Amino acid sequence: MINYKEKLNYINAFVFDVDGVMTDGSILLIDNQMIRSMNTKDGFILQFAVKKGYKIAVITGGKDPSVTHRLNYLGITDVYVNSKNKWDDLEDFLYKYDLKPQEILYMGDDLPDYEVMIKSGIGAAPKDACPEILSIADYISPIEGGKGCVRDVIEQVMKVRGDWDYLSTAHQITST
Repeated sequence: MINYKEKLNYINAFVFDVDGVMTDGSILLIDNQMIRSMNTKDGFILQFAVKKGYKIAVITGGKDPSVTHRLNYLGITDVYVNSKNKWDDLEDFLYKYDLKPQEILYMGDDLPDYEVMIKSGIGAAPKDACPEILSIADYISPIEGGKGCVRDVIEQVMKVRGDWDYLSTAHQITST
């Protein structure tokens, strides 16, 4: 059986849930609007990974246009919103880029992520994910959702794969 660190070498793409992974899962309700908070360190690393050629998708059951706008701003064009079956959406992403499930690192935090996590090359979770997700995760970040766990997993892959030459690319990212 291949261990987690060895599997990092095979990762070519990242797929993330939003609430509980890219956010801390909190939603502020103000005048019939839902407001979420995303971590700028996650934003930086997402842009960096895109510039390095990694494919990134986000699959979420939510449908807030501000989330899509933020992700598009970061260079992520494969955003699946209002997802009813995350595996179906992941299959679409795999087909679009001719990827295999073992090339995917999927990070989720709750029950809708279960099937996708067990079918991906690496299933990862923030440390505050629900117990069922923590029990199947290949990797549990020491960081909570919305606090930099996305950066944690992307940085690990990029360092193992030799793509962490940040000085050659970081200057191309102006705002996160």
